[in-house]
Amino acid sequence: MTQLTGIHKTSSLRIGNLPLLSIAMGPDPAKGEIRGHAKGVIAIGDMATGWVALGGLARGGVALGGLSVGVVAWGGAAVGYYACGGAAFGQYVMSAATQDPEAVELFGRFLPWLRR
Repeated sequence: MTQLTGIHKTSSLRIGNLPLLSIAMGPDPAKGEIRGHAKGVIAIGDMATGWVALGGLARGGVALGGLSVGVVAWGGAAVGYYACGGAAFGQYVMSAATQDPEAVELFGRFLPWLRR
């Protein structure tokens, strides 16, 4: 039986104790992980933790993902100081139920059609 492996890459360039870029998607049998967990300044993975985090579960300063937690969080469910998502919670929120002007201004800079 073939064992599946995912994509797991980490840059050698580091900022402090974190790699600049970490990518971890899919299982990693060597670590006993069924989901990839990326940890870096820029983290991309099934689970991502970093200054900028992109993933199914994203945690970081700027977090984008299915479930996002960060200062600026964008996702299906988002928790952050600025939060945008189907279900969003935070100081300034843009969601199906709430349209705080501060959140609309911030997120509208990246996607102008959101301001409509």
